[in-house]
Amino acid sequence: MSSPPQKRAIITGASSGIGKATALAFAKAGIDVALVSRSQEKLEAVASAAAEVGVKAKAYPLDLAKIEDVQSKIAAIAADGGIDILVNSAGMGYTNSLSETSLTDWQQVINLNLSSVFQCILGVLPQMRDRASGSIVNVVSIAAQSPFPGWGVYSASKAGLIAFSKVLAAEERANGIRIVNISPGAVNTPLWDTQTVKADFDRAAMLAADTVAQAILCATQLPTEAVIEDMTIMPSAGAL
Repeated sequence: MSSPPQKRAIITGASSGIGKATALAFAKAGIDVALVSRSQEKLEAVASAAAEVGVKAKAYPLDLAKIEDVQSKIAAIAADGGIDILVNSAGMGYTNSLSETSLTDWQQVINLNLSSVFQCILGVLPQMRDRASGSIVNVVSIAAQSPFPGWGVYSASKAGLIAFSKVLAAEERANGIRIVNISPGAVNTPLWDTQTVKADFDRAAMLAADTVAQAILCATQLPTEAVIEDMTIMPSAGAL
């Protein structure tokens, strides 16, 4: 009996946080990983850790904020080994009242959290359609559906991602492509250390990135006739 073909996943934001945890979880499950983020050095470290368990792991440094380059570069990554799974984990946090949010800041958040995902997906769709199969996982947030003051543009970017994903699922279902939205509550990642986020939460009460990664892996390993369209995963402590 022949063994099933090796699967390959492209994971954005793979140098840290949920993306890194997902890359390592996929590697342990025997899935080859193509790692996308800005930092070559950090990606190489994750690639080395993934390769230690016996899968193919390759780093592809790419700044997803440069929207005009994303589709073509993701398409090239997909062509460099094939594509079965895309995990859109890259994104940024941002806190400010809507009245104090500048148009520049608004566009920066929307570009990275929504428009870059749109472009990543366009980069892989042709190959997935040719294969009549594929799974696309979008890491969203409970902020997409809950009004957290000070998180307005972040919430808008994630709510837009949910709406986009639902239309995409309806359009691509006939092509054998599954779209999954994972909406975590607060996750203990380096997002909380960035200059654009000012929040004082108990990080010990947050979800671990590894926990979210296991949920993503589970969603991609379902039989092809099934799909988890929406998954919400919360800390036991609830919304912080």
